[in-house]
Amino acid sequence: MYETVLQANQQMIQAARPGVTYASLDLAARNVIAKKGYGEYFITRAGHGFGLEIHEYPSIHENNYDLLPEGSVFTAEPGIYMPGIGGVRIEDNVLVTKEGAEVLTSFPKELTIIGS
Repeated sequence: MYETVLQANQQMIQAARPGVTYASLDLAARNVIAKKGYGEYFITRAGHGFGLEIHEYPSIHENNYDLLPEGSVFTAEPGIYMPGIGGVRIEDNVLVTKEGAEVLTSFPKELTIIGS
């Protein structure tokens, strides 16, 4: 589950560049999760904008066809949530640059198993 969410997060970031739709970001993540068999457990949007507030426009979901402008910032936070098991979400803050996307988050993404 963790590796699937990580791949979805990475695909979403790779898809980001000026002029693409917010829907395309959501679908980049959603398609990875669906192909791995977890589609029904991706029950949230893939991200949102942030700036003065933590949760701002835009809402990044499959029906938002507004275009990403250069210089905007958003969260890439796909997740899988399975009832009775738990969930995984990996979140990055992303800046849209002329060349694509710059990840502003520096936290490591390696999975650490605690206990046995």
